[in-house]
Amino acid sequence: MTDSVLLNELIEVSAARDAAAIALRHDQRELSYADLAAAVRGFGAGLLAAGTERGARVAIYLEKRVETVVASFGAPAAGCAFVPVNPLLKPEQAGYILRDCNVRVLVTSPERLNLLQATLAQCPDLRLVVLTQGARAAETNASTAVPAIPWHEFLAAPSRAGHRVIDTDMAAILYTSGSTGRPKGVVLSHRNMVAGAKSVASYLGNHAGDTLLAALPLSFDAGFSQLTTAFHVGARVVLINYLLPRDVVNAVVREKVTGLTAVPPLYIQLAQLDWPKSVPEHLRYFANTGGRMPLETLTRLRARLPGVAPFLMYGLTEAFRSTYLPPAEVDRRPDSIGKAIPNAEILVLREDGTACADGEVGELVHRGALVGMGYWNDADKTAERYKPLPAGVGGREAGHMLTEIAVYSGDNVRRDGEGFLYFVGRRDEMIKTSGYRVSPTEIEEVIYSTGLAGEAAAFGVDHPSLGQAIVVVATPPPGAGLDQAALAAACRERLPAYMVPAQIIMRDGPLPRNPNGKIDRKALATELNDLYGA
Repeated sequence: MTDSVLLNELIEVSAARDAAAIALRHDQRELSYADLAAAVRGFGAGLLAAGTERGARVAIYLEKRVETVVASFGAPAAGCAFVPVNPLLKPEQAGYILRDCNVRVLVTSPERLNLLQATLAQCPDLRLVVLTQGARAAETNASTAVPAIPWHEFLAAPSRAGHRVIDTDMAAILYTSGSTGRPKGVVLSHRNMVAGAKSVASYLGNHAGDTLLAALPLSFDAGFSQLTTAFHVGARVVLINYLLPRDVVNAVVREKVTGLTAVPPLYIQLAQLDWPKSVPEHLRYFANTGGRMPLETLTRLRARLPGVAPFLMYGLTEAFRSTYLPPAEVDRRPDSIGKAIPNAEILVLREDGTACADGEVGELVHRGALVGMGYWNDADKTAERYKPLPAGVGGREAGHMLTEIAVYSGDNVRRDGEGFLYFVGRRDEMIKTSGYRVSPTEIEEVIYSTGLAGEAAAFGVDHPSLGQAIVVVATPPPGAGLDQAALAAACRERLPAYMVPAQIIMRDGPLPRNPNGKIDRKALATELNDLYGA
């Protein structure tokens, strides 16, 4: 095997090239490519020994650690699909994902399993729990109605041939917040993820001598990309679960990191820290994703890291990566999201499906090998975002009888005369905060479930470091007053930190409505948008 077609083959091919090269490091633990490939095969064998069927969903609810990586590649190796669950999610949010994906196998720790007891009782498709930290089966089986098996015992299953897999088979489901409710599971194929790895590695210039720092959650497409791009070229990945921005700087220095990818809120913090003068001797690039990096932050980072190439990127989970701005263009157009990545075409289309002229605002539409396979178990939302490409647009001609599905991003952009793209704004009400896309209705549902508010509207307002801050305007419940402190405490208890409102504002009487009778979030946002001056 000389080239990767399936996701797990990214590791196998690099192991064949240099088995002893270090693939993964976490704390004091290192795995060579040979060791990692063997562990991935062992996890796949464990799934097969347990009778796990082709296409079954294997959820992983862990922080970044070696077992997280092994399970993420081992599930597709067996013909199953991995579902990474953001470790920041509370049990209620994690439970929704487990139910929605019809989870068959769950990989987690004993501590997290204890938090999920009530949730797992509502997961009728769950058949097996695989536990890290060497827990004994007798202990774990006593704590859950679902059979549980320790990690090392699971990986000790005899080797066996896996299910038949081709590159258009499902490899993963990554969950992203929906604009009108609960998270949606984006289905990605082996082809999507391998093509993405090869494309990103090509323009970042990744090679076997690289060390990439995995600072983003692996449940993010951009976070998981640190693994796939590195494994494609045989580079080393260092996993970090940082508490403070200084931890990231220390890891970059200690591990002599050559490539760092992060989101604007983290870069804003990193730009305020002193960096050792030796860092540019090994750090080749820093890449931004998850929103526009403020120009002041970019300028400060470049001053602290002279000679380190900045890559400004744009992407969406539904199509992995879409555009990047080459470092040579950053001085000329720092507010641009660049042009299409290799092996992708980015179109700017009007409502009627025709191409926009230069300078005209339209919707960003992505076509090519990275276009995902729709949303899991949600035909209506899939039809809203994944649509047939009109004839005569891009590479589509009228003589093509089969339709080509493209991703309509929901983002408005414009293209200049040289083909560079510029982000204009969202077409829906999604909140972009701390690199996350957050559904306002998901926050509102939690607020309503507390019984502490009569009406509630969540929306984002401009914020200099978060991108947008989450603000909630709420009215008192009938016959009572609004206890803002109690409502804020309930939000902190029930929501992950990045979804907790930065401010709760009390209003008497009904909230404003739009012509359809719905609460008008946009009117409230416009009214309060100067609350956190940019």
